[in-house]
Amino acid sequence: MEAQGNGYANGKHLPIVGNGFPLIHRASFIDNFVFGAASAAFQSEGATKEGGRGPSIWDDFTKRWPGRIADGSNGNTAIDFYRQFKEDVKIMKKMGLEAFRFSISWSRILPLYIMQLSGGQLNLGINKEGIRFYNELIDELIANGITPFVTLFHWDVPQALEDAYGGFLSSKIVDDFCDYVDLCFWEFGDRVKHWITLNEPFTFSNFGYVTGVHAPGRGTTAATPLTSSTEDSTWSFEPSHRSNTITPSEPFDNGNPAIEPYIVTHNLLLAHAAAVDLYRKKYQACQKGLIGITNVITWMEPYTNSKIDIDATERALDFMLGWFLDPIVYGRYPQSMRKLVGSRLPEFSDTESEKLKGSFDFLGINYYTAQYVADAPHSFVGKLSYTTDPRVKYTGVRHGIPIGPLSSNGWIYVYPQGIYETMMYIKKKYKNPIIYITENGYGDESNLKDRFTEARVDKMRTNYLIDHLRCLREAIDDGVKVKGYFVWSLFDDFEWNFGYTNRFGLIYIEFRDENFTRYPKGSAIWYMNFLKDKDTEALKKQLVVSGK
Repeated sequence: MEAQGNGYANGKHLPIVGNGFPLIHRASFIDNFVFGAASAAFQSEGATKEGGRGPSIWDDFTKRWPGRIADGSNGNTAIDFYRQFKEDVKIMKKMGLEAFRFSISWSRILPLYIMQLSGGQLNLGINKEGIRFYNELIDELIANGITPFVTLFHWDVPQALEDAYGGFLSSKIVDDFCDYVDLCFWEFGDRVKHWITLNEPFTFSNFGYVTGVHAPGRGTTAATPLTSSTEDSTWSFEPSHRSNTITPSEPFDNGNPAIEPYIVTHNLLLAHAAAVDLYRKKYQACQKGLIGITNVITWMEPYTNSKIDIDATERALDFMLGWFLDPIVYGRYPQSMRKLVGSRLPEFSDTESEKLKGSFDFLGINYYTAQYVADAPHSFVGKLSYTTDPRVKYTGVRHGIPIGPLSSNGWIYVYPQGIYETMMYIKKKYKNPIIYITENGYGDESNLKDRFTEARVDKMRTNYLIDHLRCLREAIDDGVKVKGYFVWSLFDDFEWNFGYTNRFGLIYIEFRDENFTRYPKGSAIWYMNFLKDKDTEALKKQLVVSGK
């Protein structure tokens, strides 16, 4: 299918059509390039108290603090994927998806509330119903020609471990994480050939332990104010990725944002390295799979061409992306972080550093948006926090002009060239690794009173995908080793602290319907066309979707 889009990409390597926009279609990418869509367990499965599943920190968070969720909702039913996955796989096949990325719910296969914890060793508690569910899902995908990409941790720590020792605040979790992933490799690794240890550890550490708007809800609303205004811009000390535009219903102060996010990230990285080491020593040779990690980036552009803003932009990238990539490539945290955070930043031992270096076969990158960055030398005055440690500030607007069109969800500025810049930045700074775009998508604000008839027309989402694929193709032409692309998300779902007020899906979910009926949006029809290169109307008739 030929895509038109709205011309954000330069298209310097692509054929140009009469209106000046470059063409993009499936054949623009090599045959073994993988196209898919993504989801996550807590956002989609539901059935939180069924099938032997134990509670996770997100179950506790949404129950304890509904005021931190935009609509006070939870993931108890989500989109009912747990019951409807076979019908959903049929939708994937009809759309022509080549791969599907999903996460395993740690507490669904290891409920842990009936386990004896002993130095990270599993004595009791493997949930056979949970194992059976994921086996059936994996088998169903493969039977329909869809490759499973499996995320092992997408933010849902078992509540039992949170209660026992504080979850990722304790290094004890490394052993328990290894026990969990060992079980996953053993049970599913004969068919799963692409593993992702962690999804967006930045988001987990920052929103869970600084702003407190994600589980486990540690942080403070009493830190240095996150926003300020000047004559031409509104500034924030937080990058825009999934930034919370919802004010919690009550103030809170139950963490230490100057210390805890650094401890949590340190333990996340040690858990990642241990999992990769285990897989390589015990499973990789016989299972012949690959293992990596997914990180997120908001692309950063200097607010001015001054050296101080250029240097500030580098610091911002270090504190968001380098925080995780420097250790797994070079075995240490970025120099800017070591200088500015000082003794609050944990150190890796020589053994840990060696284990971290090269602990990935591929990198997953989630890209959504971009911002301008400026130096903020006095941002740290007052209470110390991860948000002010970089001494930078962020804005999506310069001299009254946004960096790109702003989505109705309030945080996605549409800036497709940012995905190109991100790819080139990683190529240059991190030794040109193999990359999968594990998430890229467009979210819009949802009014649950809206019907599918209004939501199905989502031209902005379609154009967003087209233009980002154009820019990604340019990065590939310029030598970046990108091997796949996953739209976020296949279905509308529970979008964390936004609840059900944001829709990212190619497939519309009718949440007011007890069957959670599925309907294809215009973007789903476009993606099918893109992948299958068939007539739009014919494909639309083929896609029969309904809840069960």
